[in-house]
Amino acid sequence: MSERAVPFYCPYCGDEDLVPFEGDGTWHCRACARKFRVTFLGIGAPR
Repeated sequence: MSERAVPFYCPYCGDEDLVPFEGDGTWHCRACARKFRVTFLGIGAPR
């Protein structure tokens, strides 16, 4: 098992002030007050 994916910026406002929220892969942006989840979908090109 690897460590959680860490986003470098908020996908909504672009700010970098992110903190982990409740649960795996869930982040809170303190700049725009949005919460979002980062998930891994897979590797490679679709068939």
